Formats: sequence, structure tokens, C-alpha cells
Amino acid sequence: MHKKFLTNLGLILFLNLLIKPVYVLGIEKAIQNQVGTASYGIYFAIMNFSFLLTIILDFGITNFNNKNIAQNNHLLTKHFSSLFTLKLMLAALYIIIVMVAGFCIGYDNRLMKLLLIQGFNMFLLFFINYLRSNIAGLHLFKTDGFISVLDRTIMIIIGVYLLRSGLLQTENGIMYFVYAQTFAYSVAAITAFAVILKKTHSFKLKWNFPFSLMILKKSLPFAILTLLMSFYGRIDSVMIERMLPAGVGDVQAGIYAQGFRLLDAANMIAFLVAGVLLPMFSRMVKHKESVEPIVKLISRLLLTPAIVVGIGCLFYKDELMGYLYPWDKKEDLLIYAAHIKDSAQIFSFLMLSFVAVCTTYIFGTLLTANGNMKQLNYMAASGMILNIIFNYMLIKRYEAYGSSIISMCTQFLTAIIQVILAQRIFKFKVNYRLINAFVLFTVGVIAINYCSHIPHFNWFTSRFDWMVNFSIMCACCVIWAFVTDMISIKAIFRFLKF
Repeated sequence: MHKKFLTNLGLILFLNLLIKPVYVLGIEKAIQNQVGTASYGIYFAIMNFSFLLTIILDFGITNFNNKNIAQNNHLLTKHFSSLFTLKLMLAALYIIIVMVAGFCIGYDNRLMKLLLIQGFNMFLLFFINYLRSNIAGLHLFKTDGFISVLDRTIMIIIGVYLLRSGLLQTENGIMYFVYAQTFAYSVAAITAFAVILKKTHSFKLKWNFPFSLMILKKSLPFAILTLLMSFYGRIDSVMIERMLPAGVGDVQAGIYAQGFRLLDAANMIAFLVAGVLLPMFSRMVKHKESVEPIVKLISRLLLTPAIVVGIGCLFYKDELMGYLYPWDKKEDLLIYAAHIKDSAQIFSFLMLSFVAVCTTYIFGTLLTANGNMKQLNYMAASGMILNIIFNYMLIKRYEAYGSSIISMCTQFLTAIIQVILAQRIFKFKVNYRLINAFVLFTVGVIAINYCSHIPHFNWFTSRFDWMVNFSIMCACCVIWAFVTDMISIKAIFRFLKF
């Protein structure tokens, strides 16, 4: 079981590391540069606004279904047709409510059109996730891995065409990008549906009200958790765009999006790990197997690179932002410099929160698999309330910069609560050796970054100094991970034999 887990996890990570960074850091970044900061900022705010209401679209069914199918494979054929119909009904309700909400907060006709298409894209995205939850629940991780990168692969192909055609620089440039997403998501959804169809003995659209009501009741705790976590994870850009004056809010949302991009790319990888962990944890909990060994292993494997990424991006924030968003001579140099400086500050806080996000993906997934939804919902509610209150207090004064600080603090607070909950519920022994290893490793990573970043420690002298130093820093951190026993080949082999 453990060997299968690591093999499939490795395949999924390989595929996504091969495709998604190319899309996020290459195609999507270039698209933002062509459509402009303000235009992309509006898109980013509307995307996150549509995300906030996805409780209606999904209602926790995906996580509930992932856990349920993992523990009872035979339920796929029995429930798939009815759940499929229920998802379509929820999608229609979601589109209506999203449009009404957009009208209520003052979106004009142009923004309402963008919101409608983005709402449909969100339906497709969540529908893909639902279909993949069935595939993952059946432990078809290899198939799930290929489907997880299909939409981004298509977007890379279309994105190259859009960037070369000049369509993105027209008045409707951002709409071409959104339509491309619609096509890519549609192809991925159809493919995932075809895979599921082969695993079911029958499929027929049918509305079963008693069954739907039963499913909604059972998935309600998952829905509440999704809503609460969506609010404290995604409401920042919406509040920035709406609370600040016209002409300022959209630009600040765009600057926030620049800083958020690398975190979004990193989150995709961590999210995939959680997607593999949920059915694995669910099956282990059902069979009363000890989850402590796998929790320790995945904590080392996931948090070690997260610490390197978070601290590395803190020290190299200006260089990374300047490289990702080079100056276009069409833009005023002073405005460009101000945007890069602001996005670099935001970027550093957001990337530090990646450590907390990875912690949540490990321990939050474990608690979800164990059915501790009440505790998770109290935790998420606290995070949402604190996030909204402090965002309201800081955005008007510090704009996107203040929001990034609040986001980081919220992520760390909720992550710590989940670790404590998991330790108490599963009665994990406090592993002081592991804690000391994490502390020692973190201190070492900070020292390595400091030494690589100060001028008189530079190994080379050219305008690409930072790239060389950054690469050497990463290599030193990998060596340090083995020295501090954060990564142990022997431990992995012992785990595989267990």
C-alpha cells in the first residue's frame, strides 16, 4: 500500500511539475503582461468572487464522494447517475446566484459578461474535480494524474497562439483568455467523464429527490468547510478591488495577482498531494491502520521543499518579481518599478504562507478523512472572521500589502490549530526529534539564504548573479536537508517495507 502511494504520488507530481509551472510561470504570466495589470486585476477579482460562491456549485460533494468511494468502491455504479444529475441542478442554481450577487455589488454589463463566462468555467473546473474524485476514490491515481494536467496542456497550446496573434492586446483581450479556458476545461471534463463511464455498469440521467436530499445532508459539513476556507483564502482580491477607489482597486488587485501567481503554482502541487492523501487516509482510517508513519513521512517530504521555497522567495523577492515581469518599454518605467516593488513585498508574505498551506493540506486532509468536520468548521470560521475583519481594517490604509500580511497570518493560525487537533484526536506522540529537525533545518535555510544574498558572498559578478546564487542556495538546502535528516533515503525504504 505504501509503495503504491509513493509511486503514484511521484507520477502525479512529475506530470504536474512538467506541465503546470510552464503554464503558470510562462503562459499565464505572459498573458497578464499583454492584457495589462488593470485588466488582469479585474479578471483575477472576478475569478475569486465566483470562487467564493462555489459552495452552491459543489456543496462539499467532491470531498464527501472522494472519501466515500475510497471506502466503498461498489457505490460508484449505484450513485454516479444520481450525483451527476444533482451536480447539474446545483450548477444551474450557482450560475443564477452568482449573476444576482454580481449585480448586487455593482458590476456593470461588461463585468457581468465576464462573470457569466467565468461562472461557467468554475462549474467546469469543479465538475472535473468531482469526476476526478471518483477516479481517485477508485485508486486510479495514474489516470487521475494525466487528467489533472490535461486542461493546462491544452491552455499552453492555445496560449502560445494567443500570445503570437496579438489578440490579447485588443480591447477584448482578457475575454479571449477566458474563452480559451472554457474550451480547455470542456475537453478535460469530457475525458474524465469517459473514464468514469467505463467503470460504471449503467448511466442514466435521473432526478432522485430523496437520494439528493440525503447526499446534501451528508455533504453539508464538507460544504460549510469549503465555503469558510474559500472566504479566508480567496476574498482578499475581491475586497481589494471593491473597497479601493475606481482605477486604484483594479490595479492593486492586479499587483496582488502578480505576487499570488507563484503561490498559486505551488498550491497546485500541494493540492494534488492532498487529492492522493484523502482516499489513502480514508481507507486507512476505515481499516483502523496507523496513519502516524505516513503523516511523518509526508510532512518531511512536503514541508521540506515548502520551507526552502518560502524562505528563498523572501530573500529573493525583488529578483524573482523583476524576472517574472520584465519591463515593457510601452509602460512608464517609474510605474513599472513601483508595481514590481509592491508585488515583491506582497509576494514575500504570500510565499511564506505556503508552509502553512502545505501543513493544512496534510493535517486538514487527515481530519477530513477521519470525519472531524465540526472541529474543522470551527477552525475555518475563526479564520474567515479574522481575515475579513483585519482585511477591512488594513486594505484602505495599506491596500494589497496589508491584505497579504493578513493572509499569511490567517494561514499560519489555522494550520497550527489543525496540527494541534490532529495530535489530540489521533493521540500522536510528541516527536521532539522531528520538531528539532524542522527547527534546525529552518534556521539553516535562513542562514544559507542570507549568505547567498549579501553582496560580498556572491560567487559570480554579472547581471545574472542572483540566478547563480539562487541555484547554489537551493543545492545547499538540499544537502542540508540530508544532513539534518529531513530527507532520509533509509526512512523511505523502511516505510516501503512496512
